[in-house]
Amino acid sequence: MQASIPYGIYWSTPFAKWQGSLAEQNALTLAAKVADKALAEREVDRKGIDLGILGITNPQKGGFYGLPYVTGLLGLERVAGPTVQQACATSVRAMQMAAQEIECASSGCTLLVMADRQSNGPLIHYPNPKGPGGYGETERWVLDNMAQDPYARNSMLQTGENAARRYGISTAEQHAVKLRRFVQYQDALDNDRAFQRRFMVSAPIAGGRGRKDGASLDADEGVFVTTAEGLATLKPVQDGGSVTFGGQTHPADGNAGMLITTADRAREMSRNKSISIEILAFGMARVEPGYMPVAPAPAAQLALRRAGVKAADLDAVKTHNPFAVNDIVLARETGFPWERMNNYGSSIVWGHPQAPTGLRGVIELIEELSMRGGGLGLFTGCAAGDTGHAVVIKVSDARKG
Repeated sequence: MQASIPYGIYWSTPFAKWQGSLAEQNALTLAAKVADKALAEREVDRKGIDLGILGITNPQKGGFYGLPYVTGLLGLERVAGPTVQQACATSVRAMQMAAQEIECASSGCTLLVMADRQSNGPLIHYPNPKGPGGYGETERWVLDNMAQDPYARNSMLQTGENAARRYGISTAEQHAVKLRRFVQYQDALDNDRAFQRRFMVSAPIAGGRGRKDGASLDADEGVFVTTAEGLATLKPVQDGGSVTFGGQTHPADGNAGMLITTADRAREMSRNKSISIEILAFGMARVEPGYMPVAPAPAAQLALRRAGVKAADLDAVKTHNPFAVNDIVLARETGFPWERMNNYGSSIVWGHPQAPTGLRGVIELIEELSMRGGGLGLFTGCAAGDTGHAVVIKVSDARKG
């Protein structure tokens, strides 16, 4: 039995900038609204879905109930499943869990819903009656954890600097990658966003703060216009460092979804019966503390070995690259040129909501491979805790022989 993805039975909203159009909405209820519409438009028989996996990394009101809350809102009142939180690797971890369920025949069709809102992150208080004055500890979930890894004792930014220093990566080289990614993203906008329209669905925007009820977010919000001249004016964020604001991504909000099922059912459900999508292998790695951008490379190499292919065999590579450094390290370790990675853009351009980031990357990888008539693809990315997760897929088109 081969875990497969039905062609076209996946979606992603546009990603909205920090404190932007999606900042005031509960990420769970928003994801349910989007999934409900996406499943209806794709004419999916929901009776065939027997498992759900929710991915979310920033707590939302009602999140204690996790996946059953979301599937209940989708009319799937008898569908249960886990809620996954593995930072930026949440999407690939959820895919791996779904694939394992299919391979073990414990699920016939699994729905993935990845949802997150970086904006207006929760302020959490941990009570301590024995503390001074009876006070406990307070944590700003998003900001405090971006500022310091409680184990490695460094910020996310510091991991980028550590990797850049180890590999001798200059600011100029990082800026070259960022400029290339922005140019690639423009290809996704050509012909009235023809590439993105292959998978992207609108996100409803709640009224308030001057916004009209019934409005929707139809395209990415908050993408920074990037030029060589503009990048040249930027200074490293840290004194003595090399990573500028231009060499990294920005926080965002959004959601994405996908079905994973058996090969036979994938053919039945596919929006194009000629195209098949096989999940070949996964890989995970953890590197030494403080070197997060290095982790995607060993994760990718492990996934490639398990799939029985080499980097040279790949037709397309997509990455979650919170830093330009990520892609440079991956290129040096695998031999796959960074210039060829991330056609149509990546998270360093369109932003990073966390849980759905990887799933959008995988969806774009599928569409790129389908447009070229099939081929082998790799998605890899890093995650908090100096980890990386990767997946290898194969897209085939029967029309191409």
